Amino acid sequence: MAGDTSEGEPNPLRAVLWKGIAAAAVTGRAEPAPPLDRPWPAGLRWTRFLGIGRLPFGLVTNLFWIVLTILIITGTNSMLREPVRSQAADYPGDGTALLLAVLVTAPLALRDRHPLAAWRMSFAGLAVLSLSPWPAGIEYTEGGAFAALMCVYTVTVRCSRDVTLGVATLSFAGVWIKDPESAPGASMLLLVPLAVGYAVRVRRTSRRELAEQERRHQDAEAVLMERQRIAREMHDVVAHHMSMIAIQAEAAPYKVEALPDETRRDLAEIRSTALDALTEMRRILGVLRAEDGVETAPQPGLERLDELVSNARAAGLRVETRLDGDLDRLPPGVALTAYRILQEALSNVMRHAPGSRVTVEVSRDDAIVWLSVVNGPPGAAGGPRPGGRAPGSPLPGGGHGLVGMRERAAALGGALTAGPTPEGGFAVTADLPVSARERT
Repeated sequence: MAGDTSEGEPNPLRAVLWKGIAAAAVTGRAEPAPPLDRPWPAGLRWTRFLGIGRLPFGLVTNLFWIVLTILIITGTNSMLREPVRSQAADYPGDGTALLLAVLVTAPLALRDRHPLAAWRMSFAGLAVLSLSPWPAGIEYTEGGAFAALMCVYTVTVRCSRDVTLGVATLSFAGVWIKDPESAPGASMLLLVPLAVGYAVRVRRTSRRELAEQERRHQDAEAVLMERQRIAREMHDVVAHHMSMIAIQAEAAPYKVEALPDETRRDLAEIRSTALDALTEMRRILGVLRAEDGVETAPQPGLERLDELVSNARAAGLRVETRLDGDLDRLPPGVALTAYRILQEALSNVMRHAPGSRVTVEVSRDDAIVWLSVVNGPPGAAGGPRPGGRAPGSPLPGGGHGLVGMRERAAALGGALTAGPTPEGGFAVTADLPVSARERT
């Protein structure tokens, strides 16, 4: 028949069942126990008004089940020591009755920290209760049955599918072997924790997957933003130099009348190589751009310093600028770094000293660009000027802090210092070298 398994061929369903049974009985492991200091669920946070909600939720939960277990052990022990049983000829004694009550009920307190071990203990306790000749006429105790069902639920929530299958198989087999007459009702009752536990596990797994997807999305977005930033800065700095090489190589033959043909060929080759490199770099920049084709807009330099100062003044700062030296022909990398440092320094002033007086100095000699942003203590900042920002709102585009400013300066071989002033303000100073090659 189509459904038969050929002789000697292993039955896949039987293999799965045996694997699950072995995992449930011996080899299986549960997920790590949730931390005791985990927060309260949203629906129970009202308990803070009662005081109990200020304690860790995991600790309160475990204490609750411990107290409940003690109460159920007491009730089960009293039931086993009722006169009708304690006066029987085969009564083993009060100590044995208490031990049996603990054996079938204690798993209830262990299941949160060790769910699979708690189920194994519960299964063994009910088996001992079933096999012992005393107490006659008792197949289950109410406390033991409740503990067993709760252990099955916790295993279903916290263990793998193989372990859950093994636990379900052994539990169903146990109720049918224990008492065939009550087995149909017990089986229906056993289905409840299995179904509810499975639904809870699916929901938790879905939430974890959604959280993981969100984390991956955020990581990918951060990488994409960094790639865009790299593309913009490469476009402004490297592409500019490559273009200048190509232009100078093309113009050089026209500056010298008697230029050897070999030199002309070399210059033409230099120009061609520079253009090829520029084309290849633009192709790489296209890979670094966003998938929606965001363009690499030119990065700012000191030519936009007036705009930066105007924005700071509109935000309530009293800014005075002092410029000295040739700042119009800075190398693009130096100009971009200088702009970003000034932008971040002014943004920090608006965050920490709104309304203060600020002095911005930028000067250049032949080899170094000097930057200085010094502010006084916070002033009496009023409301925003017409069309301006509210006092204390940072300028956009910075956001790297002192560490970022130092890294930018160090990348050019410069240095940046920052610290409080005796007058109660703050000073940021930086020196950015202009390399000999860039100055040519």
